[in-house]
Amino acid sequence: MSRKSPFKILLSANEKTLLQALARKYTSSYREVIRAKIVLLAADGFSNKEIGQRLDLPRQIVSKWRKRFFDQRLSGLQERPRRGRPGTFPP
Repeated sequence: MSRKSPFKILLSANEKTLLQALARKYTSSYREVIRAKIVLLAADGFSNKEIGQRLDLPRQIVSKWRKRFFDQRLSGLQERPRRGRPGTFPP
């Protein structure tokens, strides 16, 4: 039985344009591209399971990013600070 997400994604024209550009941008990091694609597919009405199959991701990851975008919009797709000791070497 398929689960239906309670987080319906409706994008404004500006958000959609920005996410499409981010998903196509060659210099974007992999995680930014994947997050943008998750939101775009969710806005097209695909379920978390279908998005996961298309992008080769676990359903739980798709669910996490759908919910964060629903709650915080574009700012929710940004990287959050992580716990632990800061790295000693620069990226």
